[in-house]
Amino acid sequence: MNNIKKGDFVARKSHNKDVIFVVDLVINNQIAILSGITTRLKADSYLDDLEKVNKREIEKTYKEIETKITTKVSRNSQNEKPNFFKRSNKIIYTGRILHLDGDKKYSEKSNAYYKKMGLKAIVRNIPESRQVNLANDLIERYNPDIVVITGHDRYDKVRKKL
Repeated sequence: MNNIKKGDFVARKSHNKDVIFVVDLVINNQIAILSGITTRLKADSYLDDLEKVNKREIEKTYKEIETKITTKVSRNSQNEKPNFFKRSNKIIYTGRILHLDGDKKYSEKSNAYYKKMGLKAIVRNIPESRQVNLANDLIERYNPDIVVITGHDRYDKVRKKL
């Protein structure tokens, strides 16, 4: 066995190591429950399908994602392409965003990117199980123009549906 445990960084061999995950839980020393480190993705996998990822590869992945996002934000703010960031002498209202996210790490990332883009966003980290009970109250309180609610949907390959 490859001695994979909670907290290890891994990739799935059967998916060509396309996403780096952290192991959240190991069940019966056979199956791992995984969370993507740069992609908001939950998955499970047999331990035999997992390969540990070294620290250098993790740092490279984080750097690539950060560079990609920073480049997009920079390009938009420099008006290299026509888009909604293009400024004129008119006042532009972008609206207020209310973003509910069950994952603290992604809440913080989202908030940082909203700020980089100069958008007005209220980001709240609320466990997915409580979002349904709190969403209406938060919408009434903040009166947003845009509501973003993120969670972990799952695609069932057998039934071919979410």
